[in-house]
Amino acid sequence: MKTSRHVVVLALAFVSAAACSADGTEAAAKDATKTVGSAYRDLALGCLTQAVLVDLPAGVLLRSGTVEITQNELDQLIAQAPEPVRDQLRKNAFFVLEQTATEKLLLAEAQAALDEAGRNPGGKPDAELLNEYLMSVVEDVRVSDAEVREFYDENKDMVGGAPFDQVKEAIRQYLSGQKKQEAVRKHIAALGRRVRIEVAADWTGQQAALAADNPVDKARNSGKPTMVDFGADGCGPCDLMTPILAALRKKYEGKVNVEFVHVREEQILAARYGVGTIPTQVFYDSKGDEAFRHVGFYSQDETEKKLAEMGIE
Repeated sequence: MKTSRHVVVLALAFVSAAACSADGTEAAAKDATKTVGSAYRDLALGCLTQAVLVDLPAGVLLRSGTVEITQNELDQLIAQAPEPVRDQLRKNAFFVLEQTATEKLLLAEAQAALDEAGRNPGGKPDAELLNEYLMSVVEDVRVSDAEVREFYDENKDMVGGAPFDQVKEAIRQYLSGQKKQEAVRKHIAALGRRVRIEVAADWTGQQAALAADNPVDKARNSGKPTMVDFGADGCGPCDLMTPILAALRKKYEGKVNVEFVHVREEQILAARYGVGTIPTQVFYDSKGDEAFRHVGFYSQDETEKKLAEMGIE
């Protein structure tokens, strides 16, 4: 099976349970179903959250049905990435593994589904096959007139106060795109309930330690609440956040970690945390669990209100 030679960023949330082995002992069954998600919080974004940690043959990092990914293949993928992010990918090799596995597993499912439906005559590029398959997932998505009207009534500022009849079709297209994205996300999320995925236990442990060596993970594991602003220099709303972050650091010193991540310099870290629009502010409680996320400029007053809601004065 061919796959594209680029890292595809997919923000996925899989909530499936991995299949248990039945070899007669409770301990063996527990070991056979120890997952990446249960062992290493937030190392996996999606399909590998429920991947089972096992001993695999030397050089094999992942195995699921006919899909197998080796260390050599992963090294080649990283070597082909643009030089500015190559070091980041080496430090986040598990991230590369998950994106590669997601693409391969989904493509295998797409090929099987299209074969069964008699819609795969052969010879089509993988990207075309995958696109056709995903289009079939969203073909029944519709946006009602009521949904269009509700969006307009709640977001008049977004359309500059334009009359409803003037913008209703643009709103319908926007909502349709959002609903299709969500339908695809849910379909991909269900992948973890349909296949058993095994990953190399020792290698995964090593990668977990490497991936956690960054300001965000360190702050989240500090035992204190954390606010992270993902942004970049030269972005207007991001620049407006700069003095606010400085003021928050001073006011909440010793109480709250206030971190800034420059997404152009830390592309993989931003991708791991599902940041697609800047600025994005993410709040974590003292246990390191995400409590709230906001996209766009966030005033100091609103930030302090959110911190107060989290019990921080």
